[in-house]
Amino acid sequence: MARIISVLSGKGGVGKTTLVSNLGTALVKRGKKVTILDANVTTPNLSLHLGIPLYPVTLHDVLRNDVPIESAIYDHHTGLKIVPASLSTEALKGIDINKLEKAMSCLLDKNDIIIVDSAAGLGKEAMVAMDVADDLLVVTNPELPAVADALKTIKIAKDNGTNVLGVVVNRVKGLKHELSMDEIRTMLEVPIISIVPEDIAVQKSISKKVPVVHHKPRSKSSIQFQRLASRILGESYFGVRKKSWLERLFFWID
Repeated sequence: MARIISVLSGKGGVGKTTLVSNLGTALVKRGKKVTILDANVTTPNLSLHLGIPLYPVTLHDVLRNDVPIESAIYDHHTGLKIVPASLSTEALKGIDINKLEKAMSCLLDKNDIIIVDSAAGLGKEAMVAMDVADDLLVVTNPELPAVADALKTIKIAKDNGTNVLGVVVNRVKGLKHELSMDEIRTMLEVPIISIVPEDIAVQKSISKKVPVVHHKPRSKSSIQFQRLASRILGESYFGVRKKSWLERLFFWID
């Protein structure tokens, strides 16, 4: 039976979708069957991050009761499976986000982990993503508005009886004006389970439409995403093995 992890933030623009695509890829690298699902039906971005924006069947068709969710699952070359949402505003007509849990039930026996990319804020889409989850990851940046919105998300999750795995503090620059990890921990009263630094490799990977853990596995952010994947699985993280000179030669020739 799959474990469902929903990724929420409260505030938009903190890096939820980047986390979902990279965490999913890192879990696949650890031998897990992973499906990532874009439950942000109003402003979806997951398919853009993965370089396949135009799918013939999407989650919107599933939520309209036109098709089973199996018809909206696509394979990505990283090994991920993705259930994308439509980029068309027309696709919003006639959908019912409350059908998400029932639709996802067909995926439970075919995956080890399902990661749900939620909409920002605390509207209906986010609440449904919270309701379907076994565990929540809350993403924030080290700035007061983002942490304040993360606090609201955590409070609602606790009131809802949903387990909060912890907080991912994303895009940390290490500047004086940023909130410290101690300040964030004190405000949110949940563990910080990953600190992801600001990394130009992430921006470059989004431009190339490939998760950074696949594109630049030794980058600063990749190491943190992979460490987070290991932590979620209860495993130790030993880093990325350095290629031998012979492997590097064959890679260069290829």
